[in-house]
Amino acid sequence: MKIIVPMAGRGSRLRPHTLTTPKPLIPVAGEPIVHRLVKDIVKVLNQPIEEIAFILGDPAFFGDDVVNSLTKLAENLGAKASIYRQDQPLGTGHAIMCAKESLSGPAVIAYADTLIRANFNLDPEADAVIWVKQVDQPEAYGVVKLNEKNEIIELVEKPKDFVSDLAVIGIYYFKDVNVLKNELQHVLDNNIVNGGEYQINDGIKGMMAKGKIFKTGEVSEWMDCGNKAVTVETNTRMLGFLKADGEEQMIASTVKLNNSKIIEPCFIGENVVLNNSTVGPNVSIGNDCTLSNVIVKNSLIQSQNTIKNTNLDQAMIGNHVQYDGNFKTVSIGDYSVLE
Repeated sequence: MKIIVPMAGRGSRLRPHTLTTPKPLIPVAGEPIVHRLVKDIVKVLNQPIEEIAFILGDPAFFGDDVVNSLTKLAENLGAKASIYRQDQPLGTGHAIMCAKESLSGPAVIAYADTLIRANFNLDPEADAVIWVKQVDQPEAYGVVKLNEKNEIIELVEKPKDFVSDLAVIGIYYFKDVNVLKNELQHVLDNNIVNGGEYQINDGIKGMMAKGKIFKTGEVSEWMDCGNKAVTVETNTRMLGFLKADGEEQMIASTVKLNNSKIIEPCFIGENVVLNNSTVGPNVSIGNDCTLSNVIVKNSLIQSQNTIKNTNLDQAMIGNHVQYDGNFKTVSIGDYSVLE
């Protein structure tokens, strides 16, 4: 089994945080999004992973530190790491084909801005599985259309008329991903574009036209990290899941509490100092932060920050930030000083 992870996008909707850090490496509940996604997929697949292929963007943004982090992630999971580059943002289908040397055998393709809770029961009769989540507003999503056998017969993007309420979440399994590769090569060779880009959906449509059987897999939870508001919400939900799972070491032993308290669930990293502060619930704080006279809940704070005299809720703060202010629901990028 292989895992293919397209992650070349710049994450413009999550600015200013993605000006300096690729979106898949933003930490949620103390761990980068892509690390948590890949680990969860490996866990639920419950079978050996031969290779994990990461499709990155410009080396100036996805540099050696990113490559080293992803390589270590794969190796820790017993897999070979393969690194590919998508030099131009030409769509999901194009991104996958940037890793064409790895497109053989059974594989899961997973976009790196999504977190899930699921049980991956792979249907042995299916040539492919598309994971979906039941949603309240299907007109806002790409959805699947099913036949009487519960096989997927069509992918419909943001339907004006009701098709189904099963939204595609961006995780796919292919019994032989080489079949998808051949269809995507046809898409590229014939310049088949939608919205000016080469899309994975057109490769999937080609497979369906040739009689390949697609089934749905349903996730119990689908968490997005597309913008600041949903990333903070995902952090809150993930902390709750980790606490329910009995996750240990969510609060580092090096945390110093000076007339302060922590209301769980929280993730608090190494060498954090809390002075006259209340943290939680639903707060993640990275390493080497100092908070003084702060009340914070439902927020995501990264590393090496100094925060004073504020009351934060639904906030997202990057790295190396100095903040002393009255604003409550802030979004502050790396290396900012607001006093």
